[in-house]
Amino acid sequence: MKVVVCIKQVPDTKGGVSFNPDGTLNRAAMLAIMNPDDKAGLEAALRLKDQYGAEVTVLTMGLPKAADVLREALAMGADKAVLVTDRVLGGADTWATSTTIAGALRNLEYDLVITGRQAIDGDTAQVGPQIAEHLGLPVISYAQDIKVEGNKVVVERLYDDRYHVLEAQMPCLITALAELNAPRYMTPGGIFDAVSAEITTWGRADLKDVEDGNLGLNGSPTKIAKASDKVRKGAGEKVTPDSPDEAVSYIIGKLDEKHVI
Repeated sequence: MKVVVCIKQVPDTKGGVSFNPDGTLNRAAMLAIMNPDDKAGLEAALRLKDQYGAEVTVLTMGLPKAADVLREALAMGADKAVLVTDRVLGGADTWATSTTIAGALRNLEYDLVITGRQAIDGDTAQVGPQIAEHLGLPVISYAQDIKVEGNKVVVERLYDDRYHVLEAQMPCLITALAELNAPRYMTPGGIFDAVSAEITTWGRADLKDVEDGNLGLNGSPTKIAKASDKVRKGAGEKVTPDSPDEAVSYIIGKLDEKHVI
């Protein structure tokens, strides 16, 4: 079994965020981590490796420093790593990103593609399903449990206050929730090996069946009108009721005024 896990290096928002003049994130200026949902997807793939001897390849698109999360994945137990990086790919929205990743995946053999549900920097949950659409793959999203039975996957898909059990023939794509599992730590030996491990690097020329007009900022139909790191809030209204009954009446009045009740 061959499993490809799409991971993303995202800003560590605890250290603050920075923007370019065009409204896109200045990723080079921020501390970065592996996206949590993607790490859960990686752990799911590594468990398939432990159970079935699956070969796990990690793939990311980003700046050259995105190789850091690939080495983290290798230190956790992944077998191969691919970095897709090129200046023409910068500023991509979800459409351009999924187009790029699909173009890279066409170079690889896979039975299963796993992505995170969504990235904490965009929170769109669009890239995984879009990749599946580009590649003509069945997709099961919001996976909270994954099992393999022969040539099919059986997935518990989270849905409101319950879950659906869905089956799909491989090859297929699954998007994973952070709640899917508890990702393992890197091992000392894994870290040592990952430092010197070879990372395959691809650029625009290596993408298959992709048009230039669908790549990067120029190929992104989504345009950012305005971006800011914090939303400033007013001081609010302070009241000092004389009794609990008066406080309750005031709160109910405000809720009614805002059409909450």
